[in-house]
Amino acid sequence: MNSKHIQHLFWRAGFGINPKEFAKVQHISKKELVNNLFKASKTSTPLQIDTSFYSNTMANYKDLNASQKKQLQKENRKQIEALNIAWVERIGNPKELLRERMTLFWANVFVCKAQNAYHIQNFNNILRNNALGNFRDFVIEISKSASMLNYLNAKQNKKQSPNENFARELMELFTLGIGNYSENNIKESARAFTGWNYKPNGDFFVNKNQHDNGEKTFFGKTGNFDGVDIINIILDRKQCATFICEKIYSNFVNTNLNKTHINAMVEVFFPHYNIETLMQFVFMSDWFYNEENIGSKIKSPIELLAGINNTIPIQFQINKQLLYLQKVLGQQLLNPVNVAGWKGGQSWIDTNTLMFRLKLPSILLNNAVISLEGISEFEDTYEEYLKNRQSKKGYLKINQNWAVFEENYKGLTAEEMQKNIISSTISPNAKMLLDEIEFSTHKDYCIQLMSLPEYQLC
Repeated sequence: MNSKHIQHLFWRAGFGINPKEFAKVQHISKKELVNNLFKASKTSTPLQIDTSFYSNTMANYKDLNASQKKQLQKENRKQIEALNIAWVERIGNPKELLRERMTLFWANVFVCKAQNAYHIQNFNNILRNNALGNFRDFVIEISKSASMLNYLNAKQNKKQSPNENFARELMELFTLGIGNYSENNIKESARAFTGWNYKPNGDFFVNKNQHDNGEKTFFGKTGNFDGVDIINIILDRKQCATFICEKIYSNFVNTNLNKTHINAMVEVFFPHYNIETLMQFVFMSDWFYNEENIGSKIKSPIELLAGINNTIPIQFQINKQLLYLQKVLGQQLLNPVNVAGWKGGQSWIDTNTLMFRLKLPSILLNNAVISLEGISEFEDTYEEYLKNRQSKKGYLKINQNWAVFEENYKGLTAEEMQKNIISSTISPNAKMLLDEIEFSTHKDYCIQLMSLPEYQLC
């Protein structure tokens, strides 16, 4: 593999690669390199924060007074913040690189908003555990998770008055896509999911008194179906494999879908739905490394932050500033814009966000000033922080580990730094600008490279 292909692989299967790590892999074959990525992600390390506050109160929640419930809600918000920070830190320092990259992807397929820190932590680890597993098992486990059941109103889905929210989103957003099911399919499948519920500790159960045991007709099949039956019928349709392969292609290859390549992916994926086998096929395919796919993808805000961190390790001294930064960039983990998630692609960029993204390296690495107008979606958290400031402009308090950067990038020429940091083709105007910059220090040149529009692509 040439250097450009290695960079491409590590930006799509991870969050970039620094020269020190690149030196370790530059002489091995594509097959060995891809296999090593999967071997390193065989295990799944759970993301865990302290949720003992919930465990200690869930058994006697009904006995809590109003003040105690208010305190519990406040603690819950703090722990959701803590989980967000822990997830960003995990992405920045992953033990299982590909698994973490896939976890981030699946979080924007099985979209769920944090409402309970204990349950969303479990949900996040379901994503992580199944990220490279069997998609059929994945869908079933997600469908039974407390966070998803709560988010899509499963508790309101009763045989007397079925709630169709989950049944609709299961087909529209998770498995088939718009136009590949009927309204009657939604109504009949909603009946099959009636009674699905969860205990305070998150354990799934079916409330038999609320479950509709009558016959349902779904995609031409009739029977006393339950929710798992519905999921299996859906996944028996090849359209489900096509829908997921299109999402994977758009996220990992190119937003311009190539039907020939996607059809080849579907033949690998259907009917066994092995995610690892599918991703191996993608990363081993010659077309994955085609020129039109390299540097064609706009980095999501989290990918952008992770890439900067991969080059120069950074640590926020004030966690709320990291939460706020995600909000300004338009991607706050655990807090999706809606049930459809983030659109990605061109939607990451508008006039305001582009200017902010171009300035971001200076903000994070060179102590540039940042406007602190606005508050976090996590209710009173960042608002309180702002109220305690005399000015709503200031500096992000960040520790930058330039020693690690210097160790990884020492001895590199300006051209070598360009090739490592910028994965897309540098425009003639940018080349002229770079040629005019005196290459005095690796640090300053790195910030200049990251401030180019080309750094927004991978």
